[in-house]
Amino acid sequence: MNVLIVYAHPEPRSFGKALLDRSVQTLQACGHQVVVSDLYAMGFNPVATGDDFTERRFPDALQYDREQKQSSQRQTFTPDIQAELDKLLACDLLILQFPLWWFSVPAILKGWIDRVFVNGTVYGAGGKRFDNGGLKGRKAMLAFTTGCFPDMMEADGLLGQRDVILWHLQHGTFGYGGLQVLAPFVGFSIQYTDEAQRHAYLDAYEARLRGIEHEEVMPSHPLADFGPDWRLKPGIAPRTAGHRRLSTEA
Repeated sequence: MNVLIVYAHPEPRSFGKALLDRSVQTLQACGHQVVVSDLYAMGFNPVATGDDFTERRFPDALQYDREQKQSSQRQTFTPDIQAELDKLLACDLLILQFPLWWFSVPAILKGWIDRVFVNGTVYGAGGKRFDNGGLKGRKAMLAFTTGCFPDMMEADGLLGQRDVILWHLQHGTFGYGGLQVLAPFVGFSIQYTDEAQRHAYLDAYEARLRGIEHEEVMPSHPLADFGPDWRLKPGIAPRTAGHRRLSTEA
């Protein structure tokens, strides 16, 4: 497989960097090709502006997604965006690795998503979304560290169930773009763990990656499960963290 790891951690001596190093070593030892975009080391610009395009369709008022669509057609993205887009399209597996901040990704990684998951290529015209998305045929997963404890991310936990917390990323970013989603890898309560537990996390991540190409993907709904009203069709049982039948429905 061709694996793209987009890594966002500001501290080069962090446990996150140890996870990154172990993942690269493991995947390469298994015969996979690995490309890493270390966003902080690259000085990646996360701010989406009109300067992201070498020519503009609407020069008087920025319509960012429509400019992305034209640039997808004419290949008029700035070099930093085009380089990351080329990496994304070349991969079979995308891994986003980061520390969980405010239930989400660091700003630099959110900016990478905004600028690289472009209209016209990843999603857009012709119903290009979900199982018809532009990244169809590829897989993706999240690998993150957090200060919280595992019980906090249970269905009755303080923070809510893990895949509900991650819904905007796993369904709203990966799924919408056509990616099949693998279960996330989580390193819990890192600042409260000892050396032995951190080594256990590294070993668990290595074991996971050694069999990653054979993992089952998480449940999802194809577009065909929804009717013209954009709702689940009658008889289709919800099977993701974010779908449910309303109590008023039969």
